Amino acid sequence: MARAGLTTERLTEAGAELADEVGFERVTVSELARRFDVKVASLYSHLRSSQDLRTRIALLALEELADRAADALAGRAGKDALTALANVYRDYAREHPGRYAAAQLRLDPETAAASAGVRHAQMTRAILRGYDLTEPDQTHAVRLLGSVFHGYVTLELGGGFSHSAPDTQETWSRTLDALDALLRNWPAP
Repeated sequence: MARAGLTTERLTEAGAELADEVGFERVTVSELARRFDVKVASLYSHLRSSQDLRTRIALLALEELADRAADALAGRAGKDALTALANVYRDYAREHPGRYAAAQLRLDPETAAASAGVRHAQMTRAILRGYDLTEPDQTHAVRLLGSVFHGYVTLELGGGFSHSAPDTQETWSRTLDALDALLRNWPAP
């Protein structure tokens, strides 16, 4: 019988909190059981495995990020929308480093198609329509933005920019200016 008060949702949220505290790579059902002071076996009525837990955390993070992005993008277009989306990712990563790492988890195609990851792509494409990009350039630009946002945030969180001037906020702003200029002047094939 399942322990009173433990649900899949509660365990997923606790796993996400654990990821923020100790790192996503260290989240396991065993570690979660220690947090609740229960035997590992008692969690298997809610979770199939540590991979199931990590997938659930990834889905939670994608949903949280998509909700924040949708709120931030409402009523914005062009560079304002681009900056808002970029700042959502950066701010979320700073506030929730483990969840942000979880959002990068490779999901199987069926799970990915049913996830909030689809909303992320739709919002990014909506921003790019403001730059008059059509396919296949739109897909190239989606990949570019994802690479820049994720790469910058990952390097910043890892301390990669902490040993030199200028301030990382200045570099972030200049990077977004450069992306806006590139998107407004997208090169012909």
